Amino acid sequence: MDCTDEITATLAAWLRLLGQAGAGAPAPNFATATAPEQQETLIGALAALTTEALNNDRTLTIVTADDGLLPEISNALDLQLRPLCLVLPGAEHARPIALRATLSLLKSRLARAAADSQGPAWTAQRERLRHADALWRAGLAWTARNLPHEAPPAGIHDLFPVRIGPWPVMQQAGLPTDWVVLLQNGPLPAMLGSAWPGARHTLLLTVSGSGSGGLTLPDEAAQLLAEIELLGQELAEMELELATAETELAAFSARYHELVGGRIARLDRLQAELAAARLERAPQDAAQARAADEARARAAQSQREYEAAGRRAREQTSSSVPDLDLKKRYRQLAQKIHPDRAHDETDRAWRTQLMAEANRAYRAGDAAALERVFARWLAGADEAADTEKGAVPPAPSFATRHRLAVQRDAIRQRLAAIGAELDRLYGSKLYELFAAARLAERQGRDLLAEMAHRLDAQIAQAEAELAALVTG
Repeated sequence: MDCTDEITATLAAWLRLLGQAGAGAPAPNFATATAPEQQETLIGALAALTTEALNNDRTLTIVTADDGLLPEISNALDLQLRPLCLVLPGAEHARPIALRATLSLLKSRLARAAADSQGPAWTAQRERLRHADALWRAGLAWTARNLPHEAPPAGIHDLFPVRIGPWPVMQQAGLPTDWVVLLQNGPLPAMLGSAWPGARHTLLLTVSGSGSGGLTLPDEAAQLLAEIELLGQELAEMELELATAETELAAFSARYHELVGGRIARLDRLQAELAAARLERAPQDAAQARAADEARARAAQSQREYEAAGRRAREQTSSSVPDLDLKKRYRQLAQKIHPDRAHDETDRAWRTQLMAEANRAYRAGDAAALERVFARWLAGADEAADTEKGAVPPAPSFATRHRLAVQRDAIRQRLAAIGAELDRLYGSKLYELFAAARLAERQGRDLLAEMAHRLDAQIAQAEAELAALVTG
């Protein structure tokens, strides 16, 4: 049985224990089971369980002993449903960063209103946010302020149907939930050996070979590394969101240029010619002179915008929206190569170059080019590993901890910058038109084609008026 079959079988067994699959007798309030031995199967089954919960409008809390499994769980979550899942690390400094990033991701996905934010889970989420509108707005305002020491609004975790994190964090949140899965991948307090407070069904999974020491505090360097690993995944999600939004908008912009931009420029030229013709008939009329100047300036501006859009369209190598496989590969690559995870300036320069190439490949929809970037990264990483092979790792020093703290703060700053850039993008007039066009498309209409049709009628009318003025 391959891993996929094992994941499917594991999920089915868990659902029976959680009362989801029809098995005759009602499921107990508290059940125990042994987790799959293969970690890949365990992580895959947990990700599948989150999808099952979201698609069936169930709330789910996954409780771990520590942060050890969080990066892998986060990375395995369904890409389309990831913004509905709040993954909170135990590290106090990293928690608000992760929360802000997830709120920004959710806000962005809702603003884009693309195919990856449709379906029953997203319908339920929109309804959830509608009922908690004040809390949602407070959360967005808290995110926008980005003050490191400002506590998030009380109850903000309620906005997410899936919550994942170590037991002290989840216990502090104290949220009622349909399903709770306790992962005994390290020491859990005795009080967690029973039904989770406020949960309809609790499943305790014993992870074989665990014992990561969930209640022992790691040294500061190890804790920073864990924070960076998890925050690096949040960063990759946000980089993917920004790249996708920009790619979608570029594709729309190219079509707008093709159907609408040229017609607007032509209509403005005709309006300028009309104003000039009217001025010729009344050269002493100050109002006509002002109108002619304004029309001429407007026509020049429209032409400049049309030509600039044409240059951008020619530079764009693809007008296609990236598919799911390309998104997954880009996210995976961004997690590894992002410049804000660099060890030093030389490493940053190399990563910056790779990230730029990855962005170009993603925006072009070029999976082969993305694989070439990945191969270059692997070759460079292997070379670095060979260089360091056999060296005795130094004990964590103040310099090491400082470097890691700087790296963590750089990720935080980049997350804030992406959030601000997405806000700017979604606040633009072009994106407002894009959103309107997307809504019209769901209604079976082509908004840009309708605009082009109206412009054609206006152009024909302007041409007729101009001909009448010239020959009259």
